[in-house]
Amino acid sequence: MNQFTERIKKLREVMAEKNIDFYLIPTADDHSSEYVSDYYKVRNYFAGFTGSAGSLLIGREMAGLWTDGRYYIQAERQLEGSCVSLFRMGSDGVPMITDYLKAHLPEGGTLAFDGQVIDRTQGQDYEKIVEAVHGRILWDKDMAGQFWEDRPERSCAPVFELEEKYSGKSRKEKFAELRRFMDAKGGDRVLLASLEDIAWLTNLRGGDVTHTPVFLAFALIDRERAGLYVYESAFSEEVRAHLMEDGVALKSYMDIYRDLEGLDGGCLLYDGTKVNYALARSVSEKVQVLPVDINKMIPKSIKNETELQNLRDIHIKDGVAMTKFMYWLKTNIGKIDITEMSASDYLWELRKNIDTYLDLSFDTISAYREHGAMMHYRAVPETDVALEPADMLLVDSGGQYYEGTTDVTRTFILGPVSDEMKKHFTLVCKSMLNLANAKFLYGCSGYNLDILARGPLWNLGIDYRCGTGHGVGYLLSVHEAPNGFRWKKVPERNDSAILEAGNVTSDEPGVYMEGSYGIRTENEIVCVRDEKNEYGQFMKFETLTWVPIDLDGIDPQWLNPEDIRQLNVYHEQVYEKISPYLNRDEKEWLARYTRAI
Repeated sequence: MNQFTERIKKLREVMAEKNIDFYLIPTADDHSSEYVSDYYKVRNYFAGFTGSAGSLLIGREMAGLWTDGRYYIQAERQLEGSCVSLFRMGSDGVPMITDYLKAHLPEGGTLAFDGQVIDRTQGQDYEKIVEAVHGRILWDKDMAGQFWEDRPERSCAPVFELEEKYSGKSRKEKFAELRRFMDAKGGDRVLLASLEDIAWLTNLRGGDVTHTPVFLAFALIDRERAGLYVYESAFSEEVRAHLMEDGVALKSYMDIYRDLEGLDGGCLLYDGTKVNYALARSVSEKVQVLPVDINKMIPKSIKNETELQNLRDIHIKDGVAMTKFMYWLKTNIGKIDITEMSASDYLWELRKNIDTYLDLSFDTISAYREHGAMMHYRAVPETDVALEPADMLLVDSGGQYYEGTTDVTRTFILGPVSDEMKKHFTLVCKSMLNLANAKFLYGCSGYNLDILARGPLWNLGIDYRCGTGHGVGYLLSVHEAPNGFRWKKVPERNDSAILEAGNVTSDEPGVYMEGSYGIRTENEIVCVRDEKNEYGQFMKFETLTWVPIDLDGIDPQWLNPEDIRQLNVYHEQVYEKISPYLNRDEKEWLARYTRAI
């Protein structure tokens, strides 16, 4: 019996004692975060699956992990030998967790979960399922977490202020705008639990989630003052003083639950997808609760002009690092020893030398040959392989800088590749440029535009099991709602909103051939206004990412004249923006790899 099966066995013993039929363990923290700190990785502890998305459901006789197409291959390998079955979300015949519970929760049955890591909206869905069988929910204890020996403590990294030259708007201005929203809705208070929203509103950043510069906090804001519920030791005297000047008082992290219970009337605004179930249950019955859309209340996805100019600047610096990496890789392959991990480390050193660098924006994906087919592969010593002058290396990486967040993927040709590989490489490039060059009427979402990227691959009868792109935060999470590109709506992703000027989104189609290779080409693009006429306001995208696309993988027979023009224009701009920062040899090399075809 492996260690994960043994842990599930112990949990089942407690479930039997308490007459619990199913115990649910999501990938989440108290703040509905996508990426979580080590303290919250309870699902990893019980299943051994390390992906950033997935929920574990444990029953008396079953255990299942639900995850999406990005992680099918990884989950299959990591669950091998355990009692946990893989449920491939989105695949034909695979029920969602809610549907599975509807079919299997017995009459009078009990569902349990830690109410602090399930959001209010999900909790309401589970309430309906349980009510239908006259059952009950147990939500007020972290029952699974108590089994975790040597569990890490909650993080408490230092908090720092983001200057207005980076944020583009003062904390006072942001609070004033929030209070105007509150007035318009007839609210007396706002409850915030999302770490990214609180960081954006307060112009503060921290280090409590790996690669996402946020800090653990809740916020309760009224018309005059704001309470920030935090671990106070993370705040310097200087930061505390500045917050007090702006009407923000620090309070103890867990006191939010007590203070919500003590509210005496009024109207409270919050987004049920961003407030956990336990918080919602703590609100006094004297209070009227009014649900709101967090993205309308906290418009962080619409980057202001200062943020956009900072992003333009940092993408050139980041592009120089990526281009220098490509030069090093292409000129040294087969001459010196390079592995997936050493390649990733070299790129990290280049980024680290940028003057405003703070961290990576996620764990770098450096994936050679068949590893590239695992969308979120991460090289570790046990899987690290040597690169050879053959086939392809997929590198997906990014940085966190004072000027914003970057995310770029390039697939590098290291030597001879098959005609099929070149065909797929070329069509992925075509797909990315098709979307980047879109012109559309205001009112479209990524749901409308996804076909521009996916179409060339659908014409071959192939697809990729993920969205084409995700919103990107500003020195926040590399994944940010509500904008994205996807061909079908996925409610839990919440990324099908109308594209607004200032939305930054990744554009990353790909081909993934399990057991063989993976190809992805990714740029960040920002939505901007184009012409306005009798038909309405037209929109388009401005490219932010400037890194060569490896011409060794391009087979022009799969491109039409417009595709070739778009590629040549892109490469002309790459050379113009990046070459001034290169030495003579690198510049000569870049001229060759951005030549017109």
